[in-house]
Formats: sequence, structure tokens, C-alpha cells
Amino acid sequence: MAGSNNSNNQRAADLVRDAATRETSEVLPSLGTSPNGLTEDEALARLEQYGPNEVAQEKKHNWLYRFYIAALNPLVILLMLLAAVTFATAESSSDYLGGAVMLAMVVLGLSLRFIQETKADNAAAKLKAMIKVTATVLRDGQAQEVPLRQLVPGDVVKLSAGDMIPGDVRLISAKDLFIIQATLTGESLPVEKTDARDPRTGVSSIEHTNICFLGTSVESGAATAVVLATGAQTYFGKMATSLAGQQVDTAFDRGVKKFTWLMIRFMMVMTPVVFLINGLTKHDWKMAFFFALAVAVGLTPEMLPMIISVCLSKGALLMSRKKVIVKRLNSIQNFGAMNVLCTDKTGTLTIDHVILELHCDVFKNESEAVLRDAYLLSHFQTGLKNVLDRAVLRYKELHKELGIDRYKMVDEIPFDFSRRMMSVAVEGPDGERQLLTKGAPEAVFAKCTHFESEDEIFPMEPILVGDLVQQVNELSEDGFRVLAVATKKLGQQTTFTKADESNLVLTGYLAFLDPPKDTAAKAIEALRQHGVTVKVLTGDNDLVTRKVCSEVGIHAEKILLGGQVETMSDAELAEAVEAMDVFARLSPAHKKRVVQALQKKGHVVGFMGDGINDAPALRAADVGISVDNAVDIAKESADVILLEKNLMVLEEGVLEGRKVFVNILKYIRMGASSNFGNMFSMVGAAALFKFQPIMPLQILTNNLLYDFSQVPIPTDNVGPQQTAKPRPWQIGEIARFMFFIGPISSIFDYTTFIVMWIFFKCTNAVAQTQMTPELVARFKDEAINHTHAAQLFHTGWFVESLITQTLIIHVIRTNLIPFIQSRSSWQLSMTTILIMLIGAVLPYSPLAAPLGFVPLPWQFWPYLLLTLLCYVALTQLIKTWLIRKSWV
Repeated sequence: MAGSNNSNNQRAADLVRDAATRETSEVLPSLGTSPNGLTEDEALARLEQYGPNEVAQEKKHNWLYRFYIAALNPLVILLMLLAAVTFATAESSSDYLGGAVMLAMVVLGLSLRFIQETKADNAAAKLKAMIKVTATVLRDGQAQEVPLRQLVPGDVVKLSAGDMIPGDVRLISAKDLFIIQATLTGESLPVEKTDARDPRTGVSSIEHTNICFLGTSVESGAATAVVLATGAQTYFGKMATSLAGQQVDTAFDRGVKKFTWLMIRFMMVMTPVVFLINGLTKHDWKMAFFFALAVAVGLTPEMLPMIISVCLSKGALLMSRKKVIVKRLNSIQNFGAMNVLCTDKTGTLTIDHVILELHCDVFKNESEAVLRDAYLLSHFQTGLKNVLDRAVLRYKELHKELGIDRYKMVDEIPFDFSRRMMSVAVEGPDGERQLLTKGAPEAVFAKCTHFESEDEIFPMEPILVGDLVQQVNELSEDGFRVLAVATKKLGQQTTFTKADESNLVLTGYLAFLDPPKDTAAKAIEALRQHGVTVKVLTGDNDLVTRKVCSEVGIHAEKILLGGQVETMSDAELAEAVEAMDVFARLSPAHKKRVVQALQKKGHVVGFMGDGINDAPALRAADVGISVDNAVDIAKESADVILLEKNLMVLEEGVLEGRKVFVNILKYIRMGASSNFGNMFSMVGAAALFKFQPIMPLQILTNNLLYDFSQVPIPTDNVGPQQTAKPRPWQIGEIARFMFFIGPISSIFDYTTFIVMWIFFKCTNAVAQTQMTPELVARFKDEAINHTHAAQLFHTGWFVESLITQTLIIHVIRTNLIPFIQSRSSWQLSMTTILIMLIGAVLPYSPLAAPLGFVPLPWQFWPYLLLTLLCYVALTQLIKTWLIRKSWV
């Protein structure tokens, strides 16, 4: 198998090297394609031959395999081992029945988890199908958007800024193409790629200058390329295949694992202790062994995997109904734990419908020439057309007036984030060529030597530059996004570089308005009330940003600029980000640094973005949030996709994420406190009484019924006070809850011991080993009384333990007063009532004898009612105290 993989890898490397070292004109024929791309029939045939363009996709496993995977959980394995030991050492029907109960618990947990995860998988597949990533492909000579998975070797693709590279490709033509390939090489800076032949043969595939790889993305520039390899045959595919199915653990995942192993270690310590105490005090080592096994099962939170799976899948489905699509289920908790949201300004705080309000010369007089040049720029540029370009292109009447068909693009200098401008060389109807440039005013000013006003050209005197800057600032302060437009006459050359963007003539400005959304201020205030601070990270200028932010309620008196971020150390930046809510003129690297600085200060950071420049920050954030119409690389980098770019939608998603965590926490709190309390009860009972205080089969039955009562927890209601603040994973909070709430159950177990011992005359109960055949023969009636007394004790403790711990979940599930201020879901209420009724009826049912129960006297029930009232009241009292101390 290893030899086969090595052979495939070598063939792939040979294919890349062959394509890189060939002349561009030879590449297409060698792949059986043409400049017009494949035909639809050829593409379908190759799709059948090579398979879908998917990297290390998750296989659809049959139900048996999925059941097997679910059974690999350490808690399930532990239970199965305990059941196997029970069957192997069983000598009586009661022992076999105990093993059967253990298996029933395994089957219950596994079946519920299997059913719910199957539903979740099906739902997740439908949700992911809503998120489409496409590539621009030439088929039958026509450019069309094709889903990424349908690309095949030989397809000719068009690439522009923001695109993901859809496979391993050989460039056929390229213009100022820069690729971000940090996912493959770790390089933080973009790498320039060209279409020229690369004759080198002694370099690795990734070093070829005319080859781009799946998993990388276009930062700037444009290109046409032919696909060499897709899916698992790509460079990225070979790396990813070995990692298929592996997930990066979130803080929540790590916390759950710690809790699981804490409970297992706790059980591994307590089980031998109970075994030794029982054996030494009762001298029945066989019974002590089975009792210890039953205690081990009782201390195992075997329903935890099922509860987590159901909560996460249910949360993802509920979030989808609120227009929030979860790509990675384990990111839901981080979504709920988020306490800082970093977001862009455009489209999030503003309506994302930019209007071109002004097209003027340098003295702010309306200018049709500036509008004409802007229209030609937006029309001919091949890169990603942003909202500003679309605003210009809405002047459709210009298309006919200018006779766009009579203009011809000669060349293009694409936009990049370092220059903050782009240019197009065009040839007009008269054959005259000119370079048209647009970009950030300060960037364009630096390239201009003259300016135009009323058809006259004037030199850019230093004294005038200040006035020009002031005019731009005045527009920005009014909330306008300003671009400068400049021109330059050209000769008959056909190719241009960034160096040609010099000696320009400034012709005027374009002023765009993107007003704030009506809902933005309300959404920001709602997020603030829920403990989420909104910070704005934008590449826009500080004047426009301050205007918009102040209108939506974000403090913008102080703004940290990209230039300042550049000069700060990581420690200085970490201090600065705490005091600032607005950051402007940021590059992609700056945004990433701000996110990481916030994380260093202990925040759980979400980042919401949809542009090329947002991808690094999306990957760095604890939860990356993008929107359905974002560029490919932004959607790929995100954990969560919003179907609507709206902070109100985001707020609803955050609350759903918190609800998921709260319901999982309910089971964890209940399991931890219950197990901790049971430890004191079991150890004390084993040491105090000479007879077995409860039989192993009864412990297992109690645990099975209790587990069943916990199944509806994922459906439970969550009150607004439980979602009011971020919910990070805190093992210390769980430990405090366990130490304070757990022993309360033991208090009432011991009061039950006293009542059964004194009031119901269980003092004459003796251990089974003391009931020898001779003693039974001589004192038959007394022996019966001894046995009945022990069974009565067992029954009383069983009923009290099951009913109290089943009811107490209603106290633990809320921070308010249970049943009055907060009520559980009807499913949880019904299972609680059902299990309590079963517990009360069992001693009088036909199952009583096999389980070792006897009918309880009527006097027991008033005592139990009093116990329930006191237990609920004391737990509520301690819980309220812990909440007031802010310990839970």
C-alpha cells in the first residue's frame, strides 16, 4: 500500500514538473484541452474518470460502522467491560440480571446517540449544501460558474482577487498575480506567480513560479489557468488525506475530555475503596466485588456523549432556522462563549448598498469627465468588483453614451493592499491610449505631479496638496467614502507595470455614501447587553469610520490606525486593544494582529468578515463568521456562515450557541454533583452497616432509570438570565458546584438511613453471609424477619435516591426558583414524572421480587415528601448563595 501511495505521489510530482517546464503553448495540448476549455461532454467523462474535486472527503459509512465509532467512547467501553466481568463471574440469576441491566444502559446510550447523530449528519449535509463555492470555468468557450467539486483536469479557469485556487493549476496568462499560500508553506507574505516557463527541475513542486495549488488563494491580480489535478491527487489533497477526519479541539472539547477522565479516575479510586470496605466489614468478598462493580457503573456519566451530540445537532438546526449555518459543530460553544466581536464596517454597520453621491473635480464641482473615467475603470477591471464598482456601474446610460464597445482595454494593473489603487490602460475610439487610475486619495496623491481643473492642467505644488487633503477630509467627515481618480496619456506600448503609475494627473474624486443600517444601533446595544463588545476593524479611513460608528453607538473618540499598529510590539498592542473599540486603515495582517492581541488578554474573539483581506483574521479568531455572498476564501476560512449580513441575525445565533452550552452544562453539573454525593453515601453505608445497604442489581436499576430521565435535557427551555452573558468553559465552576451541591444528597441519604434503621426497625437486618443454613433451620421466622428488614432498607434507600435525584434536576437546571419562575420543557417534565412514578410503583409490582424489593409501609411516603421538600429547599438555598458569590 505504501509503495502504491509513493508511486501516485511521484506521478503527480512528474505531472506538475512537466507542466511547469513546458512552454505555455505546449501545456494545453498535452492535457487534451484548448484555450476555449473542455466541452460539457468531455467534462462529464473526466468527472467520471477522476471523481469529484474533493479533498479527503468524509466517507458515507454504513450504519454498522457508525455504531462501532459511537461505541469507541471510553465511557461505553468501560461499561461493556464491567458487563463482561459481571457475566464472567455470575453465579446467580440476580448476577446475570445485573449484567443485563449494564448492557441495557449501553444500548440505551448508544442507540440514542446513534439515532441523533444520524439525524445530525443528514441535517448537516443539507446545511452545507446551502453554502456554495464556485469557480469561473470555460466550457464550450463560454465562461460559467461551476461548483468546485465538478472541476476536472483540463478545465480552463479564470482567476481574480478573492478566488480560491480550485485545483493544482498551470498558469496560461497572468497579470500582477499574487498568491497567498500560507496554508501550504506557512509564508505570511503573498508570492508572485507568472505564466512564464520555469525550466528548473531540481526544485520542489511548491517552488515552481507558474504553478498554483489547491488550498491557496488570490490576493491580487488576475490570471487564466488550466487544471492539472483535482481532489486527492492535488498537492494539498495528499497532505489532507492523512489528516482526514481529524478535528482541532476547541476549549469546550478539551473541557469535556477533562471532565470525562476526571469522572473515570474518580471511579477508579472509589471502586477499590468501596470493595475493600465492603469485604472487610461483611466478609462476603463476592458480594463486595459485584457491589463495587455496580458503584463503578453508577459513577460513570455514560449519557454524556449522547447529550453532547444531541445538544450540538439540535443547536445547529435551530441556528439554521435563524439564518446561521454552522460549518463545524464544535464551534457552537465558542460562538456562545464569545465576548468580543470584531467586525468590518461595510455591510455590517451600513446598509451595504453604496450610492455614488458625488463625482467632482478637485474643487468639488460636478464633473462628467471624472464619472466617465470611473465608469471605464469599473467596466474594464477584471478583478473582484466591489460595492464601489457596482455603484458606478449603475449609471447604465453611460454605457451607451460612451460607446463602450468602441473602447478597448490594453492592459491592467490590478489592485493590491500595499498600493491601495488599481489602473486600467484603455484605447479610445480615436486610437489614443491613456492610463486611468483610482484608489485611496493619499495613495493617488503621492503618484500625481499635476491636477486638472476646467480642462486646464496645473502643477501639484506642495502648498496645494494640503488644501486637497483638507477637501477630502471634509467629505470623509460627512460620512463619504472617497476615491481619487487620475489619468496619464500613453504611447503605443502594450504592457504596463506598477512603475507606470507615476506622473499622473489628478482629475477629481468619487464620493460614495453607505448609510448606517436602521437596525445596527439596536443590534450593537443588544450584543452589549449580552456581554459582547463590538469592535470595528476596517481598512477604510478614520474619518468615515468615526462618522458611521458614532451614529450606531460605538465609542469612536479614539481610533487606532494601521500605521500605529505597525509600530507597536505585541505587548503594547495587547494593552491598546483593550482601550479602543475602533481600528481604521488596517491591512489584513493588522486585523489578524488585533484579533490575536485580544486573545492574549483572555477574550474569546469572534471575527466577522466577507472580503479577501478578512481571511487571515477569520482563521485566527476563536470563531470565524462570514456571510453567504462572501468571497470564496472568506467562506472557506469561517466556522459559521450567516445567510444575511446582519448583526441582529448574529445576536440570535449567539444566544442559540449559549443555550446549547447551558443544556450540556446541566447534565455535567447534575452528573458531577450526583456522583460526588453518592460517593459519601456509598462509602458511609458500606462502613456503617454489617449488611449490604443496597444490592448491586438495585444500584444498576436506579442508574438505568435515572439515565432515562436525563435523555430530554437537550430539549429543555433555557431562561434569558442563563444566556445573558458569555458562557466560557470553566472547570473550576463545575468543581465548586460539585463540592457544594453534591454532599446535599448525602445528607438526605443519611436521614433515610436513620429513618429506616430506627423508625422502620431495620436494626435486625444482617448480612447474607451471616444467614447460614443452620441459623435459618433453627430460627426460621427470625431469619425471615432479618431478610425482610434488609430488603426494606434496600427498598427505602432505592426509592428515596431515585426520586430525589430525578426531581433535583429541576433545581439545578435554572438559576431561578424552579417550578415558579422557571419551568422545564414538557419532555423533561414528563420523563421526570414517569421515572418518579416507576420508582414509587416498583416495590408493589411483579418486578419487586426479582429486584429484591418489598412493599414500603404507608408511613414512608410522608417522610419521603418531607425529604423532597427539604432537599429542594436546601439545594435552592445553596445554589442561590453560589450565584450571589459569582462562583457558578
